Amino acid sequence: MAPGYHESRLSHDPRRDVLWQSLWRYYFRKRIAPTDCVLDLGCGYGEFINNVTARRRIGLDVWNGSAAHLDKGVEPIVSSVTALDGVDDGSVDYAFASNLFEHVTQSDFAQVLASLRRKLSPSGTLTILQPNYRYAYREYFDDYTHISVYSHISLADFLRANGYDVIEVRPRFLPLTVKSRLPVWPFLIGLYLALPFKPMGKQMLIRARPQSGSAIHE
Repeated sequence: MAPGYHESRLSHDPRRDVLWQSLWRYYFRKRIAPTDCVLDLGCGYGEFINNVTARRRIGLDVWNGSAAHLDKGVEPIVSSVTALDGVDDGSVDYAFASNLFEHVTQSDFAQVLASLRRKLSPSGTLTILQPNYRYAYREYFDDYTHISVYSHISLADFLRANGYDVIEVRPRFLPLTVKSRLPVWPFLIGLYLALPFKPMGKQMLIRARPQSGSAIHE
């Protein structure tokens, strides 16, 4: 990540804490079992992984300031997402990446997917939440660290091309940012997630798992 990024573009914002507490309550807790091992790739301030209830929680980020924001009980790993050596093979039931892969090259993304296949348990999955260029093209490059461009179609195709089966696609999952005009209130977030149509939805969610018998290339 670029020097100074967390002081400028991604400074800590209490509204994100409210958002992720609500996302856990209304969405993720129904999909993550208490017995799971959860890996948060690019965990940043820990808003997702700190709210997870699971047997084991791991937060990985290249930013060395990340560990200070993780709750007690979350295992910190300071590393690039392309280097998953600190994660045990076959141990991860639920891997998660929020607003991460638009910041890395396609070759690095492919390397992450190849490495992650070894780290996932037999029933393990990867969930990706990030901007959908189809709906966020006007604001996409307001973040100067964005490198790669994906829509819900191209991201799903990229996962398939790298040995994953796509099992869930939500083209409009959330608004692009907590800095929008919408108030960040828990009950409104729950209501929004329940809506069949997502007004201002510019972030997509895709869930995938390794194809059975797919080869690992690194």
